[in-house]
Amino acid sequence: GVTQGGNFEGSNILHTPVLPEQFAAKHRMPYEQFAQLLSDAKSRLFAARSQRIRPARDEKVITAWNGLMLAASAEAARVLQRDDYLSIARRNASFLLWELRAADGRLWRTWKAGGGARLNGYLEDYSHVIEGLLALYQTTFEMRWFTAARELADAMIDRFAAPAGFYDTSDDHEPLITRPRDLQDNAIPAGNSMAATVLLKLAALTVDFSYSDLAEKAIGQLQHSFAKYPTAFGQWLTAHELAAYGVTEIALIGDPSAAMTQTMLQVIQGAYAPDRVVALQRPGEHLPIELLQGREAVDGKPTA
Repeated sequence: GVTQGGNFEGSNILHTPVLPEQFAAKHRMPYEQFAQLLSDAKSRLFAARSQRIRPARDEKVITAWNGLMLAASAEAARVLQRDDYLSIARRNASFLLWELRAADGRLWRTWKAGGGARLNGYLEDYSHVIEGLLALYQTTFEMRWFTAARELADAMIDRFAAPAGFYDTSDDHEPLITRPRDLQDNAIPAGNSMAATVLLKLAALTVDFSYSDLAEKAIGQLQHSFAKYPTAFGQWLTAHELAAYGVTEIALIGDPSAAMTQTMLQVIQGAYAPDRVVALQRPGEHLPIELLQGREAVDGKPTA
């Protein structure tokens, strides 16, 4: 892309418009020769660039953002059947629960290599991580993720509950003039809207309607705002749909490694369905997920 006259306002912006193999073939140059030229050029460019001050880079890990990434990775692994995405999700969840959860069950806000975790977690840290853990449970059906999600939800209720919905700061946060409550969804969903969403999902899985009561009370305070400014309340509208039309609950009894169970899971999980929760247990198991209680396989076959 480099020319005498420049490729952008008289200057040359370096980029790679074609693959190196294609460039070498076009100019009838052995690829190995061109690869060496390219390597030499990159070394000289790097040496010149290293004389400049490097851009500053924010190295801290933010709990809430990782919760969102966890949910995306787990869902992508499930729908696209990608083991690499699943590995990323598992490692991320383990990191969050090991490095960013304190011994008493609270979450920290940030982590940095060499400095560890610090700062009290905010509402969005709890709600977004719960969303990620529930997504990972429904991809792997490993109880540890569901158990951690429920524990964090109970801690969130204990420490952040407001008369309707939640505060953004915990009850033992540093004293402020007033406890903030950011209710609008922006580039990142508000902690309150995600809290309502995950509580409705937990209510379906646990058959504990105290979760859904809290969520519906929070949603009720904002219904007029949803109607007037829907683009400012995207995650709230997702929660509102779950509350208004209900969560589709699927209990699956079967060996997850069996071909027939896998076929059923592909049907259950293959389409985008944000109103759906899925729980699974093997025949003869009795897991502490209330949605699975009293469910048995029919004629020894995987049963939904």
